[in-house]
Amino acid sequence: MHKTAITFALAGATALPLAAQAREITLQTTLNEYRGNEAYLAFYVTDAQGNYQRTLWVSGKKAKYYKHLRDWVRSGNQRSEFDGLTGASVGSGETLEVAVELEDALIDAGYEIRIDSAVEDKRDNRAEVRLPLTAQPGQTSGGAQGYVERFGYQF
Repeated sequence: MHKTAITFALAGATALPLAAQAREITLQTTLNEYRGNEAYLAFYVTDAQGNYQRTLWVSGKKAKYYKHLRDWVRSGNQRSEFDGLTGASVGSGETLEVAVELEDALIDAGYEIRIDSAVEDKRDNRAEVRLPLTAQPGQTSGGAQGYVERFGYQF
């Protein structure tokens, strides 16, 4: 099992509620075994109505493949918003672990983390994972046709 751990702080003005306090949240994603190239993943936050709010992390550095992360791309995010929030793509059966700072105001307020996934020459998966942001750490399985075996977060 391959693990990548990266810690960074999100900075700058965003559309999310401002809060005096933030906490570190660790996102852990394990991929299913599949044949093919490494997966591209977009981790992002949506509000209670499902509207895109912010990118947390993008797995895969070649921007030409981002168009396959369809819900995330359709949200209208700007390259400047997620510069510095990217890392290597993730391969079959591997685990990606990323730590990010997240405002306390997003917890138990109807927001959720979503993951879009894609693999070159294979199926693209819109919002393959959807998990509410709650004070109780969460975990879920990926979609039946997708690449994510399981995803979870902890504080």
